[in-house]
Amino acid sequence: MKLKNKIVIAVDGFSSCGKSTFAKLLAKKFGYIFIDTGAMYRAVSLFAWRNGLTTGGKIEEQELISKLQHIKIDFRYSGDKVCTFLNNENVENEIRGVEVSNLVSEVSKIKEVRKYLVSLQQAMGKNKGIVMDGRDIGTVVFPDAEVKLYMTATSNVRAKRRYDELIEKGFDVSFEEIKKNIEERDNNDMSRKESPLMKADDAIELDNSNMTVDEQVLWFNRLLLEKGLAIK
Repeated sequence: MKLKNKIVIAVDGFSSCGKSTFAKLLAKKFGYIFIDTGAMYRAVSLFAWRNGLTTGGKIEEQELISKLQHIKIDFRYSGDKVCTFLNNENVENEIRGVEVSNLVSEVSKIKEVRKYLVSLQQAMGKNKGIVMDGRDIGTVVFPDAEVKLYMTATSNVRAKRRYDELIEKGFDVSFEEIKKNIEERDNNDMSRKESPLMKADDAIELDNSNMTVDEQVLWFNRLLLEKGLAIK
């Protein structure tokens, strides 16, 4: 299958529903650039945690805002894996830890942080040919994206996926802790004032609770053909 023209593929949805895995596969399939915007917010959260900008799980907002221009985030391949780099350091594993997970919703609420990262995201995608996943890609970052997906899955399924991922990476976590964190993030993402998580009017929903990754790719292939964006 081949795309007729370079496009923007926006993948929005809930945490731990497989957005990044799916988006990475699409990027590899079409030779596109993959951008994980959730990792960008996690990288800012890690920066805040490392630099003592948190107190009792709360972010010292003004201090963080004053340092945003010192935060450089980019994505590079390490072997065949796309990794997140914070100020030229590979932090892919660190940003997936519980400490960062407990901060990222607070960081995501900060208007100035969102404005800064959205500007970076739009610059990354100005020439199209990208797959970008996050919470507000189809509604805020690229409202004119040619393809908008809204991914979801049950909280139990998402918690199990996240739990398995962290255990495999050597983190000492409990399933209950992970599920609680996911449900809290759902609530925070949907209720925040700045760019809340919501389904764009023209987004197509993909509930992958009972789908394999291969099944999701086949589903997406059919979607592209139906929209006239690809040829076999």
